[in-house]
Amino acid sequence: MTSTNSIRVFYLEDTELAEFEAYNKGYRNDVYVKISNDLFNIKVYDIVRLKQDFELESESSGYYLVEPNLIIVKEVTKEAIDFVVKKLYEQKYFESIKTVDGDKLIEYFQ
Repeated sequence: MTSTNSIRVFYLEDTELAEFEAYNKGYRNDVYVKISNDLFNIKVYDIVRLKQDFELESESSGYYLVEPNLIIVKEVTKEAIDFVVKKLYEQKYFESIKTVDGDKLIEYFQ
């Protein structure tokens, strides 16, 4: 968990192994950002993995379906994710994406 004043970043799999795997896979979908009473599940990709997924899906279906709340980072590490989340927060990015519905998740992160 990382916290910057009113922003808190959580990882459901908060282990060294999970971070190692995310870095090598180039994506992570267990990242949550809590801002006040709002909770967001963000999908984190590096550009290499995003390009691979785009090309594969485009070949097979003719288009690429973008994940909701997708964030691109230089590398999928906690440090890079925290940095980008902070910058996106400053730019009010989270005001335009969807929140997670579910009181259980909010309770989990309090």
